[in-house]
This record gives sequence, C-alpha cells and structure tokens, in this order.
Amino acid sequence: MRVELARSAGFCYGVRRAVELAEQAARSGQPCAMLGPIIHNSSVIDYLKEQGVALVQTPEEVPAGTAVIIRSHGEGRAVHQALAERGCPVIDATCPNVSRIHRIVEEAEGEGRQVLIIGMPDHPEVEAIAGWCAHPVVLEGKAALTQWLEEDPKRQEMPITMVSQTTSTHFIWTECVKKAKKECTNLKIFDTICNATYKRQSEAQALAARSDAMVVIGGRESSNTRRLSELCKALCPMVVWIERAAELEPSTLFRKASIGITAGASTPEWIIKEVYDKMSDENIEIEESFAEMLEKSIKTLNTGEKVTGVVTGITPTEIYVDLGTKHAGYIPVSELTDDPTVKVEDLVKVGDEIETYVMRVNDQEGVVTLSKKRLDTVKSWEDVEQAKEDHTVMEGVVTEENKGGVVVSIKGVRVFVPASQTGLPRDTPMSQLVKQRVRLRITEVNRARKRVVGSIRAVEAEERAAKAAEVWANIEEGKRYTGTVKSLTSYGAFVDIGGVDGMVHISELSWSRIKHPSEVVSVGDTVEVYVISFDPEKKKISLGMKDRTQNPWEIFTGKYQVGDVANVRVVKLMTFGAFAEIVPGVDGLIHISQIADHRIDKPGDVLSEGQMVDVKIIDIDYDHKKVSLSIRALLEGGQEESAPVEE
Repeated sequence: MRVELARSAGFCYGVRRAVELAEQAARSGQPCAMLGPIIHNSSVIDYLKEQGVALVQTPEEVPAGTAVIIRSHGEGRAVHQALAERGCPVIDATCPNVSRIHRIVEEAEGEGRQVLIIGMPDHPEVEAIAGWCAHPVVLEGKAALTQWLEEDPKRQEMPITMVSQTTSTHFIWTECVKKAKKECTNLKIFDTICNATYKRQSEAQALAARSDAMVVIGGRESSNTRRLSELCKALCPMVVWIERAAELEPSTLFRKASIGITAGASTPEWIIKEVYDKMSDENIEIEESFAEMLEKSIKTLNTGEKVTGVVTGITPTEIYVDLGTKHAGYIPVSELTDDPTVKVEDLVKVGDEIETYVMRVNDQEGVVTLSKKRLDTVKSWEDVEQAKEDHTVMEGVVTEENKGGVVVSIKGVRVFVPASQTGLPRDTPMSQLVKQRVRLRITEVNRARKRVVGSIRAVEAEERAAKAAEVWANIEEGKRYTGTVKSLTSYGAFVDIGGVDGMVHISELSWSRIKHPSEVVSVGDTVEVYVISFDPEKKKISLGMKDRTQNPWEIFTGKYQVGDVANVRVVKLMTFGAFAEIVPGVDGLIHISQIADHRIDKPGDVLSEGQMVDVKIIDIDYDHKKVSLSIRALLEGGQEESAPVEE
C-alpha cells in the first residue's frame, strides 16, 4: 500500500498564527478568552481550554480584566468597538488575508462604492467582513449575482467593489468575475481567495486523481475542509472525511493500493501524524517525511534573507507569494521592478516560481514584505561590474534628466550618463531621451559609493564605425542607398547612408534651380540617393538625388521647338537679361533686348523673380543645351532675330 500526504495539508499560516497567539496568551498568565472558537477544530479548542484559554460567544460574556483573542475569521467593526468600550485588551488573531479584506471593503464604502462579497452568508469570516460595511451585499455565486443585478438594472451602473471569501473556489470566483465584468460599468475587483486555500485545493485534486482512496482530515464546521472533500469526491472513487484517527475504518480502506491524505487549514500536524501512524506500517519513512514538512512549515524568516516562493495571486497593488512557511508573503508592486515601462502581468504570472529578498518580517501579523527589485539590484550590481570588465554593452531605460546628463536604470541600478556621452547633438534637449530604451557601455563603477557611469555615445560610435566599414567595403558608383539627411549647408546636404555621411551638392538635389537645399529637403528626412563618386582615402562620397531617368532637356526638346510659345517663370535677373524656367531643370535666357518693345535700362524695370510670363522660343542650341526666349516677339507679333545667349 502506498500512502501519500499532500504537501499543503494542515495548518495554513493564518490558523497557525492564531493558535500560537493563543498559546502565548495562555503562557503569559494573564486571564484570556477566545471570542468564539479561534479555528474550526474542536480538538485544538479543547487543547487551548486545557491551557487556560476560556471560550465566550459575545463581548458581554468577557470577565473584567480578561484579554480577548479575536479568532482567525475576524470580527466586524461593532465587536471591536464593544470590546474597546468595555476596556478589554485585544489579541487580534485575525488571518492577515482576512484583515486585508476588512481594509478593502472599509475603504471602498468610504469612497461611496457598493461592496459585493462572494461567499457563504452565514460563515463567520463573511459575517466579519460584512461587519466592516454599512450596506454590504453577500452573494453565494453566479446565480445569486445574476439575480441581484436583474432585480434592479440601475445596479449595473453602480460603483461596485467585489471581494471573495478566502475559502471560496476559483471556479465560483471566476464565474462571478466574468458575469460582473460583462454587466457592470464601474467595477473594482479584488481576488481575495487565500493563496494557501487555492494551493491546498489544487494539490488535493491532483492527489485524488491518482489515488484509489482519499482521507480528508478536518473539523465538521470547517468550510475549507468541506470544499476539499467535495473536490476530491469528483476525482476519486472513495473519499473518507474524518476529524480524528479513531474514526478510521481500516478493513475496507487499507485494501486500496494507493491512499492520499489531505487536511483542512484548521488541522494541526499532530492529528495528521496520528492518522499517518494508524494507516501504515512504514513509520520510519513517514516520520522523516512528516518531520521535513513540519520543519518547513514553522521555518522562521530574517530580514535580508533570499527566499524562493510561488506566485499565488496578483492584485493592482501587490503580488502574493507562498513561501511554504507560516508567513504570508507580499511583494508590493513598487518593489517588483524599477522599469516604469514594464507591466506587472508581463513579469509574473500565477504559478511562477520567484526568487525574492526579505525586506521586513512581522511575526505578530504573520506577514513578510518581499522585494523582487532589491534582489535584482544585488544581482544587477554584479552584472554591471562584469560588463565593465568585459566591455560588454548593456540595455536600460532612461528614467530622468538631471544636471549634467541623464539617469539610466539597468535592472534597478542607476547609471549616470553625462550630457557629452548621451550621443545627442549640442543644445538638443536631453528630456527627449526620458522613457527611451538605450544601449550603453559601462565606463566607471564604484559600488561603495553606489556610483556607475556609462556612455551611450560610445556604443553609437562603435556601431557607426562597424556600419561605416561595411559601407566602404561594398560601395560602388551608381549604388543606391536609403539615407537620412543629417545637416544642410548653403552648397548642399549631408546624408547618412549607414554610418557614413555623403554630400549631395545643391545642383544634384533637384533638376529645378533652387537657392538653398532647404527648398527640397529638411534635417531628418529619409531620402533615396545614389553614389556619383567616392574617395576611400579622403573618406569623401559624392551623392545624387535627381532622377536620371527624367532628363529635363529631353523632356523640353520633346515638348517644344523654335517658334513655340511657352508660359515660363522668371527665376533670376541679370544685368543683360533674365533667366526663366521653361520646364523643371531647363532655363532659357530672355535677353534685355527681348524683354520689351522699347528700350529699358535694366530687366528689373519690367520683370521680377517668380513672375509668370508668356515667351516665344526664338533659338535652341542643342549642342550647348541653351535656349533663347523673347517677350518682344510676341508684343510685335513678328519673328525677332536670335538674341545672344549669355551665362
């Protein structure tokens, strides 16, 4: 016969903490009493009574001077007020998970929101949660939620905050969440199912599926034990629910080949061991296995310790981590990462194993505050130091601009990049780098002073040099590139074609006559260019942008001939005449003698740059690609002698 115990069987940290607080109170010698059974296990309650802990049901029953132990299920606001009015010292053994729900619903109602509690209305935990609200609504599941919403359609538009009883199942909760998200327009959801409960249920189901019989140990009043029994019955042909080993009937059960054992959150280890001993003859193996589990469950944690756990829940403000101890582990979202661009759901998911750093241990509340960010920072310092030694490139996000440079976060380590090393042109605002992911090389590390200096420019220079080498290795005349305009001068534009700048002369920017490159391109433009010539020794490249397939002279000669009239644009005035653009890239000269039908002193007396005028083509010099134009010929209505073409 094989006997297997579920790893999460027995006390959860909330129950264990409650029992330990009660035991401490009993040992203190001060009169103390439980306000209702602190957990759902009669054997434990009887044990505490033997230790001198009384049991009362209402605040009014508490004798004067007696300390009151609040049970793990918690109590409502009215009970706490009543105890305060009676002057009773309070030992609050409320499970930290339940206390958190109290805070959530109290804050929600303070904001004017309707609190919905998904759980069993008569359960002590649910009654306590409801006791922190003036107008709570308690619903058992999806059917009850649907009915509540349908009773008044206006409820769909109410501001609603929804929480769950810690011992509910994920199936019930998920169904309610889906329904609420579909129907409600102003909804806040807090998944408050206990991490330990979810883990216990999952492990029990897996064990039941591979066992011939299951033994579920726990009090008859325990709702989480009842859930375990129901879940196991759906997967295992034989399920026995007991409170103590004496209830076992071995004749039938012991004939099974494999038996699984699980226990509710209120079942102490000594009862589990009692059942173990009765069920198997392999006591040595069982004793060692049980001792290992017990040692893990009561393990203490210390600030600064590195621990590994499993993510069991994620909320907008914190991540729950099961550490396998009596403590509840929480990672505030602010302690997850330093990277402002990363979303929580992209970093962790329920079920992930996560290594963290213990920031603070609160044994009184059974809570451990953890930090993923700080552990990452310790590792990151090692990575940064290694990167400096190995001259490797690192990536990070620019988080801020400060005096003299910017700060880059690399896995939690602040790296200062001086303005001169940002790679930005002089006078360019460094604020444009904020929130950008950058690559940099570490140039200085002083761990004692927590100072790290890096250079973005160094990486860019190296990458540019590598690209430049590739360009020079493959460049040839006529080769085309897609480049970026880096700067403009009066005589042309410099274009980066991948690590190397080439110059496009103003005459190569356009077939049309232009006065400045800015008429065609701007800094930052992406342009198509081709190589006209290059000099590897002088590292100079001459580029062209004009489309060689669109030869303006050929377009002109194909459209016009001597004697044709054209509407042209005056582009330049000279002392001897005016140049006019006939088609883009081809200008003709209107000699001063051909501008008017009378004598003029200078072309500007009649014409102005940019003016459109009709002219007659009176001569075409095909060899030298020059054209003579005349306005006078049109005014006189006759053919004029060709005027000399001058430059």
